[in-house]
Amino acid sequence: MKMIQVKTSAKCAGCVAKIGEQLNQFLTPDQWSLDLSTPDKLLTVNADVSAERVVDAVRAAGFKAELR
Repeated sequence: MKMIQVKTSAKCAGCVAKIGEQLNQFLTPDQWSLDLSTPDKLLTVNADVSAERVVDAVRAAGFKAELR
């Protein structure tokens, strides 16, 4: 299993929920977390998926995303 970290533009719990809708299509909720208390609003994924797929999911939810 690999760890992927993505900087996002999420700002609130509603943002996390929207991103979660996308991520939960191919991940389980325990495979990812989004820390809004960090300046980078860091999304951490622990799963065997491509970083590109995670970034695409965040962008599909309407947020900026870049690999850390």
